[in-house]
Amino acid sequence: MKSDAVTKGMQQAPHRSLFNALGMTKEELERPLIGIVSSYNEIVPGHINIDKITNAVKMGVAMAGGTPIMFPAIAVCDGIAMGHTGMKYSLVTRDLIADSTECMALAHQFDALVMIPNCDKNVPGLLMAAARLNIPTIFVSGGPMLAGRVKGCKTSLSSMFEAVGSYAAGSMSLEEVEEFEAKACPTCGSCSGMYTANSMNCLTEALGMGLRGNGTIPAVYSERIKLAKHAGMKIMELLKNDIKPRDIMTKAAFENALTVDMALGCSTNSMLHLPAIAHEAGVDLDIEMANEISAKTPNLCHLAPAGNTYMEDLNEAGGVYAVMNELNKKGLLNTDIITATGKTVGENIAGCINKDTQIIRDIENPYSQVGGIAVLRGNIAPDTCVVKRSAVVPEMLQHSGPARVFDCEEDAIAAIKGGKIVAGDVVVIRYEGPKGGPGMREMLNPTSAIAGMGLGSSVALITDGRFSGASRGASIGHVSPEAAVGGPIALVEEGDIISIDIDNNSINVELSDEILAERKAKWQPKEPKVKTGYLTRYASLVTSANKGAVLRSTL
Repeated sequence: MKSDAVTKGMQQAPHRSLFNALGMTKEELERPLIGIVSSYNEIVPGHINIDKITNAVKMGVAMAGGTPIMFPAIAVCDGIAMGHTGMKYSLVTRDLIADSTECMALAHQFDALVMIPNCDKNVPGLLMAAARLNIPTIFVSGGPMLAGRVKGCKTSLSSMFEAVGSYAAGSMSLEEVEEFEAKACPTCGSCSGMYTANSMNCLTEALGMGLRGNGTIPAVYSERIKLAKHAGMKIMELLKNDIKPRDIMTKAAFENALTVDMALGCSTNSMLHLPAIAHEAGVDLDIEMANEISAKTPNLCHLAPAGNTYMEDLNEAGGVYAVMNELNKKGLLNTDIITATGKTVGENIAGCINKDTQIIRDIENPYSQVGGIAVLRGNIAPDTCVVKRSAVVPEMLQHSGPARVFDCEEDAIAAIKGGKIVAGDVVVIRYEGPKGGPGMREMLNPTSAIAGMGLGSSVALITDGRFSGASRGASIGHVSPEAAVGGPIALVEEGDIISIDIDNNSINVELSDEILAERKAKWQPKEPKVKTGYLTRYASLVTSANKGAVLRSTL
């Protein structure tokens, strides 16, 4: 056992004295030490219940013969951080979480880990740590929020942001906005649509790192507590059988995750996180694989913001395993690979029927024959960009219009709410990428403002930043290379015509190579927006979005 390095032998007597200071008994120190990585805090709605999940996990570990020891992981609430400087600190926490978890796990020589994440960067950060550490690990999330209800209809956080745009357009009263405000987020949990947190918790199941229901059992259900106890028990089995994250997170597992991603219509942030997790697992994952997988994977779900169904509905319909079983009818999954259940994918999903074909479409009757995310490429994004195709209205799958250029999110929002953006425009928001932001802010405010102003079916938005999973419409992000390093998006000028063809995976500014070269020769880098603190260090190390915005290990 790894923990022998701190619990066994005469040389470890000083170590044991410190465990005595923790109130540890001799019997506890004779058992495997299981690190419980708890993301509990009192600022993120998806994490306020994780203390209960943590206690349940600890009970499960103890029941199965281990000694559970909790330590914390940080998390940012993207909704609270949205639209101000705080959003610069969201994506960057992914690496802080991975690094700090690595430090804690190795400094204290834990034998195995149970990760308890829930929100956007918290889940991939801990998956990255699991792959890097490669000691037996299992995940159990805090669970999704129940949908809100306004005037008899289900709603969620994305509707709340769009209500602000509707108020600016004069189509919603203050009283109506206040009703949404009071009812959109009615319980603890990760926000109730297929946003980034729920996308990543569902993909944790698809990767094989969590038990059935990890992504879909609502946070407030007692079943979530049972799941946590089972995860605590299961980690002792994984430790006994020496099943480690890199045994589970293989190339085939990432192919499964991308396939499920396409079927569910997950957040475009998955195109940042899956490559970053794969990088830590030693797996080469080119995001253009997404197009190959999308071409043969039907989109089976239209959860919010793409449609009017929510995580609680997906759970009742059979959850992620039911989606996987549907996909397996056409042989779209790798079913013979091991998972954290101790069984193969095929064994896990056998008999997991689709209980509601209104929530999970039958594979013969999908929303579309292709997947929910598209990777685009063209002269404005030679290293690719991404769009949540399943949340784009049909009339915007092809669009051409004049560029309306902004060098920061705030200026774009002011123009949208000020009525300066009109039907047909292509809003360009740049210098918001991993380096330029720094931190690659999410653009939920401008996309929601566009929708709220009634322009969702006539205006596109492209950015080297990224989007919340709650964004919908022709919202194209992760443009690479980014403006801060002189990518072509930095060369676009007001009025240039931008042509988008999502069906054919292309995006171009209608300029000749010669004109782009002339503009490139005149381009000068902008002064960094942030010159001190962690963001400065992050900007110096972060790579391009098409590489998962991972950090370089050397300067």
